[in-house]
Amino acid sequence: MGHINLVTGGSGFIGSHLCERLLARGEEVLCMDNFFTGRKENIAHLLGQPRFELVRHDVTQPFMLEVDRIYNLACPASPVHYQYNPVKTIKTNVMGALHVLGLAKRVHARVLQASTSEVYGDPDVHPQVESYWGHVNPIGPRSCYDEGKRVAEALFFDYHRQNGVDIRIIRIFNTYGPRMLVNDGRVVSNFVVQALRGEPITIYGDGAQTRSFCYVDDLVEGMIRMMDCDDFTGPVNIGNPGEFTMLELANAVIELTGSSSKLTHHALPENDPTRRRPDISLAGEKLGWSPKISLREGLSPTIAYFRDLLSQSSA
Repeated sequence: MGHINLVTGGSGFIGSHLCERLLARGEEVLCMDNFFTGRKENIAHLLGQPRFELVRHDVTQPFMLEVDRIYNLACPASPVHYQYNPVKTIKTNVMGALHVLGLAKRVHARVLQASTSEVYGDPDVHPQVESYWGHVNPIGPRSCYDEGKRVAEALFFDYHRQNGVDIRIIRIFNTYGPRMLVNDGRVVSNFVVQALRGEPITIYGDGAQTRSFCYVDDLVEGMIRMMDCDDFTGPVNIGNPGEFTMLELANAVIELTGSSSKLTHHALPENDPTRRRPDISLAGEKLGWSPKISLREGLSPTIAYFRDLLSQSSA
């Protein structure tokens, strides 16, 4: 008998891929979303499946469901969206965590928090290890997300220590793939969309800042392994340690799209981290996990997805 899984934020970019994988494993999935950044199109193909159920609900409001596993992914995850309504972002992180933890406590479910590399802020330690406490501005424009996710981690461990709730925490590093939003302001979708439209590609600063990019299928595999893992709460980094400068990414995207786009330089946003790369040795040791899909391999289906999306919108 498979598990009954609640996926909050289940119609989002990562959530929809997770719902698919859980269904493919023969499990039941309750997908909860308020469609602030999630899209019905992402899960439309799942609606006819008997083991899939869509629940339209906002995690800042209480809810009661009978489930035995909870994946808490509900929160806008790109600066454009989480800064649009910062108070709502903090509420989603904090109230959402309280509500899923309360539910997990009542129904004795195992609950996984999709945390973020943003808990490390602009890191003084490179690459980032789970024991690093971070370097975060608590009152900056990104703090609604960064500090909201840090509070959520604190709540998870408090519920675990105080009430014995069975928690799992993963810290997700930059992830990309099909179903990213066109306008989410993240670097992979920005570059791909600009290249496909033949627009100048926006580089902030000198383009020497680095990110590491994990393909969504690799991430979902890590999430499920973490949920299946007994006796390990985390936190654990899930990401791809391959580190690329923004210039390297831009050039790869131009090459793979066959675009004629040129690069254009702009000032760096406030509190934008200059380097970001996970140390994933703990994930390897505890979960036997490491990413399998290279940046070039993952960019191809991502570009194909956006090409299709853009041709539909211009039709």
